[in-house]
Amino acid sequence: MTDIGYTLSTEEFGPNELVRQAERAEEVGFDFVSSSDHYHPWTSEQGEAPFVWPVLGGVAEATDDINVGVGVNCPIMRIHPAVVAHAAATAAEMLEGRFFFGVGTGELLNEHVVGEHWPSQPVRLEMLEEAVEVIRKLWEGGQTSHYGDHYTVENARLFTLPDELPPIVVSAFGERAATSAGEMGDAFWSVGPRDDLLDTYEEAGGSDPSYCQLHACYADSEDEAVETAHEVWPNSGLPGELAAELPTTTHFEQASQMVTKEDIREGSILTEPSADAHIENIQNAIDAGYSHIYMHQIGDDQEALLDLYENEVLPSFD
Repeated sequence: MTDIGYTLSTEEFGPNELVRQAERAEEVGFDFVSSSDHYHPWTSEQGEAPFVWPVLGGVAEATDDINVGVGVNCPIMRIHPAVVAHAAATAAEMLEGRFFFGVGTGELLNEHVVGEHWPSQPVRLEMLEEAVEVIRKLWEGGQTSHYGDHYTVENARLFTLPDELPPIVVSAFGERAATSAGEMGDAFWSVGPRDDLLDTYEEAGGSDPSYCQLHACYADSEDEAVETAHEVWPNSGLPGELAAELPTTTHFEQASQMVTKEDIREGSILTEPSADAHIENIQNAIDAGYSHIYMHQIGDDQEALLDLYENEVLPSFD
């Protein structure tokens, strides 16, 4: 059984609009919604970056049954893991069994704002492993202290805990991170259907569910979609680990000047304006082994994709 979800794009929309989109996604029939936890958008054109935790509170109040998650939070620097544990526990209490909690090693763009040194990726992965350990300790209840290599917690206790703790979904973009995800996580998260990473995760002991985000720009024509995606989301064309290492939106805008419209057309963003293309895109992720696939519609016209999925795409997966 595959669950299909919808992205609440905090980089492109303000908090109240995101809550409205979550309501609409539930009406359309999506199984879940997921939102990033970023301090900045990647480019100024995207234009927004609300704090995800109060947004989740609004979504909890506005919806009834749809599952809701963060994909993903970075609990290693900008927010201490003891505080992240508190925020996630409260969100899980409000959503009453509908919340899943994604974590990852983050990007310099969002995490360096507190003035701390940005560690190398292997060190960030060590920090994430310890952060997850801290979060799980606090979710056990009772007074907790922790004296580790990266974090100190003294006499902390979470008094508000949900009856059902949320699964921790661990993000990975490389083999070492996928192995770590299998060792410490309850689920796996990736952008794009990377079956090699999913295999590594499972070989390290990980099991379902697995989450895969897909990017699309649905418009009346492919040329219009390419134009919008190139204007709003050119960062998708940046190679390698560059996206994790650039410090400001200005740097992303400068780097994105290397990305052409043809790069967008031939890249990871689906721009073909047909239901069949979207169905095939989702099926490819299912065939790669992912149990939860969610779509990100790039640009202002969210309703176009929501209508398409309500009328043509979601019914094909019933």
